[in-house]
Amino acid sequence: RLPSGVAPHARRTAGARLAGADVAAMASLLNEAALPGPQGEDGPVYVDYNASTPIAREVADAMAPYLYEHWGNPSSAYVYGRRTAEAVANARRQLAALLNAQEAQAHVTFTSGGTESNNWAIRGAARAMRAADKKRSHIVTTCVEHPAVLEVCRFLRDVEGFELTEVAVDAEGVCAVEALEEAIRPGETALVTVMHSNNEVGALMPVREAAGLAHAAGALCHTDASQSVGKVPVDFVALGVDFLTVAGHKMYAPKGCGALIHRRDVPMEKFMIGAGHEQGRRAGTENVILNVGLGAAAALAHSRGVAQTAAKLAARREELRGALLATLEGAGVQARVNGPGDAARRLPNTLSISLRGVVGAKLVARVQDKVACSSGSACHAGAVRMSGVLRAMGVEPEWGDGTVRLSVGKYTTSRDVEVVAREIAVAAAEELRLGSGVTSG
Repeated sequence: RLPSGVAPHARRTAGARLAGADVAAMASLLNEAALPGPQGEDGPVYVDYNASTPIAREVADAMAPYLYEHWGNPSSAYVYGRRTAEAVANARRQLAALLNAQEAQAHVTFTSGGTESNNWAIRGAARAMRAADKKRSHIVTTCVEHPAVLEVCRFLRDVEGFELTEVAVDAEGVCAVEALEEAIRPGETALVTVMHSNNEVGALMPVREAAGLAHAAGALCHTDASQSVGKVPVDFVALGVDFLTVAGHKMYAPKGCGALIHRRDVPMEKFMIGAGHEQGRRAGTENVILNVGLGAAAALAHSRGVAQTAAKLAARREELRGALLATLEGAGVQARVNGPGDAARRLPNTLSISLRGVVGAKLVARVQDKVACSSGSACHAGAVRMSGVLRAMGVEPEWGDGTVRLSVGKYTTSRDVEVVAREIAVAAAEELRLGSGVTSG
């Protein structure tokens, strides 16, 4: 939520203080009183930040002038256009700074979000590689990618005749480097696309190693970093990838905005044909206000220090994990955590937890007035189907069907943690008492 009663000048002051704050001052700025959560006074506690984040107040303040004051077409040569053109250019610089996407090495192209960026990178790269060498018609990805990647790869296989290898993951949801190496075919593989982090269990993937293997085989490499940007350090140059996807609504920017970062020396087909917008790669008048919002969100994440943000998120997640496991145990509910056991190998904000004998979808529905979260299963017509990610990890249905994904964010408080732990434990115990009445499918 954007709290009411906060004057714009006060918000700008908080943003300015944040930009130069040290860690101690940042902790003070981010305390519970200063940053109330997105749910309002009476709404359920929000712990689904991997689904979407609220727009940060500082981001909304940065966008506001481009709704009312600066409305010119960025392609126009007069002052109204120059103002908005500079705003778009500044937003591009802000995002590049967060991701270390050096202007000499990378293009930062604004898009409508993660799905568009993934489609453009995967389809464009695969087609360009095959056009240059018809033997390069093979794509490598993992079996746990977001549908915005996996379905694009399957489309290229089913409709355009590409070969596709979907590499398996281990019990923690991580794709092994050795498995990627075995899947890549020198002289035949056109593209390797591996997500930076998994949206369900938070597993961080070996993207840098994937890029090295791809390049050694003459292929290109793409990563969908939608869930990672702003939560953990993401360095375009250090990763060595050719394409990187950003989604604004995962990092406190508006929905409907994102970006594709891609190396300047890699040929890329135009996404839209028309005029020379977005440096000639994506025709269509720029959405100034959304681009400004994405740039402001990037600047906000950069000014706070992503590593410090990651530490704060990890501490809150661990607080939630401990409280929830203890409360579930007290309620007689068996529980276990999914994903990497090593905190360095997972997103700092993500907690995937399975409750034995419970149906996650029914639990989420039961607590929805008190807690807003996601389940790792779907329940239709009396049958439960576990998510593809959990199935790929080899999670047994008796556990996987009862999976709940909780993802904290910068507005999550200790009070929120107490509410979530209490409500989920009570609901889970009630589900066990009543019995599921469903079968695994």
